[in-house]
Amino acid sequence: MKSVIIFYFLIATTVYSMAQSLAMKWKSEPVLPVSESVLFDPKAKILYVSCIDGAPDGKDGKGAIAKVGVDGKVIAAEWVTGLDAPKGMGLYKDNLYVADITRIVTISLTTGKVTQSVEVEGAKFLNDITVDKTGRVFASDTGTGKIHLLKGSKAEVYFESTEFKGINGLLALDNALYIADFGTGSNYKLSGDKKLTSLGKTSEGADGVVEVGKDEYLVSNWNGEVYYTNGKGESKMILDTKADKINAADIAYDPQTKTLFIPTFFANGVVAYTYSK
Repeated sequence: MKSVIIFYFLIATTVYSMAQSLAMKWKSEPVLPVSESVLFDPKAKILYVSCIDGAPDGKDGKGAIAKVGVDGKVIAAEWVTGLDAPKGMGLYKDNLYVADITRIVTISLTTGKVTQSVEVEGAKFLNDITVDKTGRVFASDTGTGKIHLLKGSKAEVYFESTEFKGINGLLALDNALYIADFGTGSNYKLSGDKKLTSLGKTSEGADGVVEVGKDEYLVSNWNGEVYYTNGKGESKMILDTKADKINAADIAYDPQTKTLFIPTFFANGVVAYTYSK
């Protein structure tokens, strides 16, 4: 009898651990042209949204950073202008860091002005950015399979691997990095001593990644999906908007309100969902 109880307890625990869901809270007006990435600022309680407004690799000066309230109201569709094709972003103190094709741009949160633009040698398609607790700025290059580290006014190669077929999403975890690969849908953990460990797969088209619990993550798929995954390599799709032709690009998360923010790319906006498990 005891073994039967344990058996059913294990089944219930497994089902519970994979019972994650998303419920829509709001969606912004579709006035954010090609919204690629969203970043939550916990101090200011605001969202920054990178808007490509042109070709994803076009150096055309059409790109912008928008400000959106956590209620979905667009505060400024063009808070910062003159960028090319801005994508992933990261925050540290008074600075916003933006991946912009082949350069990492630094923007002052106080003035909204670009204070530094660093061309990354050999870069082809800088995509995501993450900043660790010490202020180290990492940028993924989908075009070369490299992770770059910003050091002052220069950038250097931090890590590269033939395992990557389109490295995209980055998330700083203490002294490690969580990595989502666009080309294969594979997830990895890169330790502080640069040992790469496989964490299973979600699906091809993996874009952004956020942490929603200890060793638990949500990974977006650019085509319009969101997956729950964990350190055991388990994964489950919990959102699918492909039929509505709504993308799910580089996501952000507010752990206090358990809100997931999704930039919808060609749908030109941001959608917020309540995450539960």
